[in-house]
Amino acid sequence: MNTDIEHREDIMRLVNTFYEKVKQDEVIGYIFNDIANVNWEKHLPVMYDFWENAIFYTGAYRGDPMNIHRNLHHLTALTKAHFDRWNTLFLATVDELFSGEKAELAKQRALSISTVLQSKILYPDPNSLL
Repeated sequence: MNTDIEHREDIMRLVNTFYEKVKQDEVIGYIFNDIANVNWEKHLPVMYDFWENAIFYTGAYRGDPMNIHRNLHHLTALTKAHFDRWNTLFLATVDELFSGEKAELAKQRALSISTVLQSKILYPDPNSLL
């Protein structure tokens, strides 16, 4: 039986395991490896802070995920299939490693964040340009 997400080390394990899958994924791997050319030494600690804040409300994350993803969308057109694959990999990784209240919260937050990013990036409000 898996334990729940309890501290930053668990967040690090989740993020590291998830991104190892992402790097090798046929659907979204190229976005991280080729298009964004992610510097993993810099990206991973930012993701630890992001998810630690999302789950434990630490205030550790200071960033703008919407702007980052909009910029990425300009480099390569992100699609619903990309978001769906990200969601599938993330949820499966959480389920593989953890179970409990915080694990469920992580999955819920991931889906909520993904939904907001998709709605604003894939279906922007045409009135927002005015």
